[in-house]
Amino acid sequence: MSTGGSYAPTAGRVERARGVTDGSGNVTFTWPVGAFSTPPVVTVALQSGAGFYSHRITANAAGSTTVNVLAAAGVTLLGIGVLAAGAPASGVTVHAHAAAP
Repeated sequence: MSTGGSYAPTAGRVERARGVTDGSGNVTFTWPVGAFSTPPVVTVALQSGAGFYSHRITANAAGSTTVNVLAAAGVTLLGIGVLAAGAPASGVTVHAHAAAP
């Protein structure tokens, strides 16, 4: 695969899924049996309301991927906008695409 900006179509299997985070900010995607023989390359997008959200993949295996989502409120301190500590974000819709490496 080139890093010069050229396009190379995917040759392996690609799966996509959508889920909603639980009270702990987690959502687990279970891939079809036999879809991947090794952990897939996963991209994540969030569909949420206003505010700052962050996400990270906390577990990734051939059969499933777990994503954790945090929400942080903006706080102004001495006239400077900063982000407060993140808290688990429940009810956030998460989209995931998984591709064979």
